[in-house]
Amino acid sequence: MQAALGHESTSTSSIKVMQGAESVRSLLHLAQDDIPATHWKTTPLVLKATAGLRLLPEHQAEALLLEVRKVFSSSPFLVPENSVSIMEGTDEGVLAWITVNFLTGRLHGDRSVGTLDLGGGSTQITFLPLAKATLDQSPGAFLTSIELFNSTYRLYTRSYLGLGLKAARLAVLGASVSAAQEKQIFRSPCFPAALDAEWTFAGVTYRYAGQADGLVGFDACYSEVLHILQGNVHQVDEMRDGRFYAFSYYYDRAVDTNLIEHEDGGALAVRDFALKAREVCDHMDRFASQSPFLCMDLTYITALLRDGFGFEEDTTLQLTKKVRDVETGWALGAIFLELQPLVHSG
Repeated sequence: MQAALGHESTSTSSIKVMQGAESVRSLLHLAQDDIPATHWKTTPLVLKATAGLRLLPEHQAEALLLEVRKVFSSSPFLVPENSVSIMEGTDEGVLAWITVNFLTGRLHGDRSVGTLDLGGGSTQITFLPLAKATLDQSPGAFLTSIELFNSTYRLYTRSYLGLGLKAARLAVLGASVSAAQEKQIFRSPCFPAALDAEWTFAGVTYRYAGQADGLVGFDACYSEVLHILQGNVHQVDEMRDGRFYAFSYYYDRAVDTNLIEHEDGGALAVRDFALKAREVCDHMDRFASQSPFLCMDLTYITALLRDGFGFEEDTTLQLTKKVRDVETGWALGAIFLELQPLVHSG
């Protein structure tokens, strides 16, 4: 569950907290319709919040979680200890890796695939290293061991809070809450030159526009995007030509620009994102009916893959939303976490 609460007035925050709790209550009503009443008391109820809450001030995040705990306590389901919590970013990556490899039948042997998840607030990369150099040279905090189905996996996993797609927009623009409240205009060559618009994220409204000098296009946009990634993302040689599944905003932006089919997904090379980003940024009039952030988003994805993670231009990513009619992402892996011991160690 992700929440969009930000730096707001106390009354506005309280309203959003109550709305968030009520949305959970509505989901529980749906669950009661689907699960036989005889099973309610043995059906565990768990909520795990992700980067949306990790980016909030602690008091706001805790206020929402407290209300959700109240909703849980009044439900007829089994409520385990610590059933409502905020996940660590690395947990998101590990659980998504479990989900994808379980659904594709790749948990055993050296056939596993890595996972790339691009959310709004954070991005994760997780894979099973086969090269000893990766295990020896990677910082200890980037490695974790899990025990799953009587096997032990030593995974490389890293979560980057603040490098999710929407958080990255603010970083590229150099936007801050205080500047937004002072009605500052945030300009970028990633926008059409004549653009002047507003965008609300995490309860804060930002005014953004094209460059006053008319500078626009992929090269100028790429230069702006690159500065938030350089030196901030760890690269591993082994993964340059690795096999990876990518989802969330990787998938969404590929669909938005007809790079893949909405229902079936598809395989894309890193260069495909780069070519589409250049097309969109250098010919923004063709894409005027779509999001004004489309150029920036595609350019960011390109830079994240190439200059951030260090993938080769011809590295192919499998973009998918579902495998065997099950959503990719961390949810199925989290179910395994609840149903059997899943031990993490550094």
